[in-house]
Amino acid sequence: MVRDPFASESTPSAAEICAALDDPDCREIIQNLEEPMTASELTKRCEIPQSTLYRKLELLTEATLLKESTEIRQDGHHASKYSIAFDEISFGLDEDLSLSVQIDRPTQTADERLADLWSEVRKET
Repeated sequence: MVRDPFASESTPSAAEICAALDDPDCREIIQNLEEPMTASELTKRCEIPQSTLYRKLELLTEATLLKESTEIRQDGHHASKYSIAFDEISFGLDEDLSLSVQIDRPTQTADERLADLWSEVRKET
């Protein structure tokens, strides 16, 4: 399933984001995502076992810190690609002293918005 943090209706809790950022493997994945990459490419770059990498990618996408998209291949073996889905993350205290989080997202290009729209249309058909 392709997850798009830009279309997400709910923001993950501060605890979920902190849990993802507290994980050394998750931080290594983020540090190595200079461009969109597949899990196989990340496994080679990060030297994280593939089974562990998939769990960390799931954690990061659930926390909306990564965007998962589909790379369409002519041979029919499509692949998920992952990219960083934030520019900045800020934590603060609410009036009741609970931890709050603000995620600043990069601006999407017209092509990215169209691809997201097409992805949503395909889900509904």
